[in-house]
Amino acid sequence: MSFTPVIPMGGYAGWRFLNRTMEQQSASLSASPSLQRDMAYFRENIGSVTSAEELVQDYRLLRVSLTAFGLQDDLPNKYFIQRILDDGVVDDDALSNRLADKRYREFSEAFGFGTSLPPLSRLPGFADRILDRFQAQSFEQAVGEVDGDMRLALNAARELPELAAEGGKNSTLWFRIMGNTPLREVFETAFGLPSSVGTLDLDRQLGIFQERAEDMLGSSEISQFTDPDRMDELMRQFLARSQLNQLPTTTTSASIALVLLQGGG
Repeated sequence: MSFTPVIPMGGYAGWRFLNRTMEQQSASLSASPSLQRDMAYFRENIGSVTSAEELVQDYRLLRVSLTAFGLQDDLPNKYFIQRILDDGVVDDDALSNRLADKRYREFSEAFGFGTSLPPLSRLPGFADRILDRFQAQSFEQAVGEVDGDMRLALNAARELPELAAEGGKNSTLWFRIMGNTPLREVFETAFGLPSSVGTLDLDRQLGIFQERAEDMLGSSEISQFTDPDRMDELMRQFLARSQLNQLPTTTTSASIALVLLQGGG
């Protein structure tokens, strides 16, 4: 990818810079010839796809489709992806319903294979919806090549308010976050939790996440993340904690205090 985002610093200060310049930087990526070619190809050809097998056999269509859901690392795993699509999401034992990472379910649901009905890929407006996601994910991917924490923050800033706005039972929303690998990493880091917490019983994990949310954010309700100020506080906690985790063990207390102050600025 020829586009390289400008992120002059890490941490919360870098996040604020990225947010101020995101519209211009994202437009620069969208105007790049390679992205324009991918989007034109997808728009021209996706409507003729009638099966999961046809989709996975077309490298360019599959790459755009997977990237739109943050699953581009699975591009070589064609059999796995075809199974995800062919199973659909209706049956409880469908593969995407049994995976912890619910991005696969969202991907399968978006295309609508695995039923007797025509796939959703043939409906008007389908290409636009997928390409909107593709552009957003492509920008996040480019950002991630410069700073992985910024990519996680961008993903959370996009997905978490949408999830919070859906409503529903709070514990169900937490389980969805816990099953979404990038979102889970943001919360684990912000809350100072080790990745080994994922080995605990699910109900115990839920209790830990809710307790930490109460302690650090003042509420365990996912609905709070419809508020931009609450999202900003989560990003501040995540980026400050991530910077601390990256400091060498010989770092002085003064250096740690500086990182915390920068994170709270």
